[in-house]
Amino acid sequence: MTARTPMIEMRSVSKHFGSVIAISDISMQVYSGEVMCLLGDNGAGKSTLIKTLSGVHQPTHGEMLLDGKPARFKSPAYALDAGIATVFQDLAMVPLMSITRNFFMGREPTVGWGPLKRIDWKYADRVAKEEMAKIGIDVRDPSQPVGTLSGGERQCVAIARAVYFGAKVLILDEPTSALGVKQASVVLRYIAKARADGLAVIFITHNVHHAYPVADAFTLLSRGGSLGSFRKEEVSREEVLNMMAGGAELESLDAELAEFQRDDKAKKASLADQDTQPADETGSTEPPSPRTASGY
Repeated sequence: MTARTPMIEMRSVSKHFGSVIAISDISMQVYSGEVMCLLGDNGAGKSTLIKTLSGVHQPTHGEMLLDGKPARFKSPAYALDAGIATVFQDLAMVPLMSITRNFFMGREPTVGWGPLKRIDWKYADRVAKEEMAKIGIDVRDPSQPVGTLSGGERQCVAIARAVYFGAKVLILDEPTSALGVKQASVVLRYIAKARADGLAVIFITHNVHHAYPVADAFTLLSRGGSLGSFRKEEVSREEVLNMMAGGAELESLDAELAEFQRDDKAKKASLADQDTQPADETGSTEPPSPRTASGY
């Protein structure tokens, strides 16, 4: 059986900014038709890693391969031309512009030639509406401002745009971080659809509960380094959570919480004992003084 070639691969990639080591010795393989979830807490190095993958930064050490061939992207434009599309957290959309204009931004279809060339808005509107319908979002009027859509729907516009223009690798930067449960489920369904369409998807998140249902594999980052890559069948959701937080930190937290609960329980018991002490005729729970007892 012939081994599969990863669509995109990182081999011992490091990125330094002067004396600051942002990421160190990261290796990762992502295959077509699979979702690789890149997990890590804030400051783990996720942002630097995706910017290196997408051509914003150049790796200091190591190499990257695209479909088995060495790749080095001078800029995001080179990465995009090679088929690597990145949907950043801010989406790079203009809220007051139409859905269609945001969908085709910089790649508008034209008709005519020479001085008579113009944008074919009728065709563009139809394509935008059809592509959104494919992911289950009914856009009645593609000329409406994209800002009128929900957060999840705007994420789907950005993803649909990348897929339509022929992305081979789809990098999603925290696409569900600011979304409610319903909106996040819309995005997760479309991530699953992108995988079914044969794309290699890199899903960056710190939310294991969003990552686990759609993931085929996980790469865990911590403080700029890799904790390893794992196939989904190798680890449970709880094991991934434990590795992200760090077993020692979780055990320490559990011990602190248990101690807090014991102290809280003891305080409540002490207060309850005070409330049950019998009161004298004056209503006081204090023992009578000698002067009061003798009647003086």
